[in-house]
Amino acid sequence: MLGKWNTPKMDLRGTPPTLAIGVCRDLTRAHSKTFYLGSRFFSALERQAVWAVYAACRSGDDIADELEAAEARIQLEGWWLGVQGAYERSSEDALFQALHWAVSEFPIPLSAFYELHQGLLMDLEGYQYQTMADLELYCRRVAGVVGWLIAPICGYSGGETTLEQALMLGKAMQLTNILRDVGEDRTRGRLYLPLELRLKHGVTDEMLLQSMVTPEYRALMLELIELARSWYKAGETGIPALKGSGRLAVSVAARAYAGILDSLERNGFDNFSQRAYVSGRRKLMLIPQAWWSLHRV
Repeated sequence: MLGKWNTPKMDLRGTPPTLAIGVCRDLTRAHSKTFYLGSRFFSALERQAVWAVYAACRSGDDIADELEAAEARIQLEGWWLGVQGAYERSSEDALFQALHWAVSEFPIPLSAFYELHQGLLMDLEGYQYQTMADLELYCRRVAGVVGWLIAPICGYSGGETTLEQALMLGKAMQLTNILRDVGEDRTRGRLYLPLELRLKHGVTDEMLLQSMVTPEYRALMLELIELARSWYKAGETGIPALKGSGRLAVSVAARAYAGILDSLERNGFDNFSQRAYVSGRRKLMLIPQAWWSLHRV
């Protein structure tokens, strides 16, 4: 359930703020080519709202990733106040101005931004991931709830079931990011691989410090890859419940993200010295595949 932080009811309609939306579009295109590709399949108004939501999320993520902890806490609280304020009024800040328009146009839940805020605080507080439940909570907070932000933009049927499937799809994408970025995250002093799983497979701290892609490490990666794929499978069942062009937009993005897992396997599970990615050509090939799959439902 979305809980007590549900979106306030609004009856505000207006023309999208062109310049502010442009800033959000450029930020989306620069930071996530995969997400940007998927966004192109939404209708014009939906696409602009998706860019506004992505830019708001990304700005909070950048604060947590790029600033020292003390400064990041201050900036993140300002970000959270800005997000809340966007549900009440416009702003001179381009990102919050665009977000204000988006939440006025579509029933985007503030509760999802609240959970994202809590997830970003986990990064700043040096949260220790002991169990798989810890990892799943993080994936839910920083990306799973993005499904709750996007689904209301394109519209959906199926009620809470569809929202839970959207949550699962977002979690799958975040776990994919984590598996791709183990080496990069290590340079920030972050490790999302749960202790219980490392102990299970015999992956030691020394192995990680030395960037050792051992048989034990490969087994750990394979288990998490299979978990991510199971989350994709569960989440994708909700895509047909989305309305209009949102189906194709989300399907293309999901397939492109899932392709990163295939790339990671082809790289021999080396996410220390290589970056798994899906080429632009391959992404374009996914479009007709996604279209055909949806029209077979």
